Amino acid sequence: MNIFKNPAWLNQFQYPYSAFNEIPDHVFDKINSDLDSVQSKSPVVSVVIAAWNEEVNILKCVASLSKMKTSIPFEIIVVNNNSNDNTQKTLDKLHIKSFFESVQGCGPARQLGQENALGKYILMGDADCLYPNCWIDEMIKVLEQDQVVCVYGRYSFNGNTEFPRWKLSLFEMMKDIVAEFRHMNRPYFNAYGMSMGYIRETGLKVGFIKINRRGEDGQLCLDLMPFGKIKQVKSNRARTWTGTRTLQLDGSFSGALTIRLFKELKRFFYNLHSRLPENKKADGSS
Repeated sequence: MNIFKNPAWLNQFQYPYSAFNEIPDHVFDKINSDLDSVQSKSPVVSVVIAAWNEEVNILKCVASLSKMKTSIPFEIIVVNNNSNDNTQKTLDKLHIKSFFESVQGCGPARQLGQENALGKYILMGDADCLYPNCWIDEMIKVLEQDQVVCVYGRYSFNGNTEFPRWKLSLFEMMKDIVAEFRHMNRPYFNAYGMSMGYIRETGLKVGFIKINRRGEDGQLCLDLMPFGKIKQVKSNRARTWTGTRTLQLDGSFSGALTIRLFKELKRFFYNLHSRLPENKKADGSS
């Protein structure tokens, strides 16, 4: 994990555009050339991403996925979740599969994505995240293990002047320690759609929440627990990288840290006890 600065590979995806109309054709041409060389028509893995008003971020995300170094055949699917900006125009210019979901919410969008996926495995990503070129290999390496039905990865934040990388590194170290504790009894609290994978056949049995509600990723993980093991992908090389906009909503770095510490303290004893999903059987029936 990079403690004092962002990893150099992120720089190639820091495009200076703020809107679709600013993106020149040669940028799409380069990304599409890479996409054509890495995607397969007979994928083993389907990377499914929900996008809402991400006309520039989705370009960066897909560009990072186009640089994957893997022998595993994969495809990229982006579901436009009722965006009211130019997200669809960006998707139309990229050599990927895209679908439109009018029902607002990541649950409905991701459900549509997995229903149209061809891969045996689903890897979920977020439109505002960047992925290292080993991400697919590292995630699938764990997901293919015996009796594993779902995996989730770790993530880091891109540092900036307001949130310097060394502060974010300390925050991530604490976050990873908390995740180890939560994993013992409540692994679904660690499962985020920015870096999560599961067996598609089982995911279709369980299904996503079909309403606009947060936590659809953790809920899917919880509902998958009767079918097999939940594993954490601990490889630092495979960390997903995201921006700090969720932290900025809480104001300063100290404010964001304080809010999250209090949240974890409140559910400390709650995490000491395990929970399996109610009304779910291993055959998918109620």
